[in-house]
Amino acid sequence: MATSPHLVTLDLDGVADKAGLMDRIAAALELPDWFGRNWDALTDSLRDPSVWPPEAVDRGLLIVVTGWQGYARSRPDEWETARQVVADASADEPALTVALALR
Repeated sequence: MATSPHLVTLDLDGVADKAGLMDRIAAALELPDWFGRNWDALTDSLRDPSVWPPEAVDRGLLIVVTGWQGYARSRPDEWETARQVVADASADEPALTVALALR
C-alpha cells in the first residue's frame, strides 16, 4: 500500500505582499533559516525534498493553500508569479503536489 504524502496547510489569509507570502511559506514548510525569501529560492526549495519537512522526504509533500483569494486580488502580478513558480516546481518534482482550496 502506498503511503500518503505529508500534508501541509499554507494559510495565506491576511497576506498583503511578497514578504508576507515568503514568511508564511517558510514557516509552513519549516524551511531553513537561510531560505532567501525570493522567487528563485522558493523554486529551489520546492524542488528539493531535502529541505522539506522531515515527514515529507520519503512520503512526498501535499501543500493545500487556503485563504489565497485576497492576496491574489490585491497583488495579481505577484500571485501570478507565485502560481507559476509553484506550477513549475510541481511539474519538475513528482513528489510535490499543490492544491488551492476554493473555500
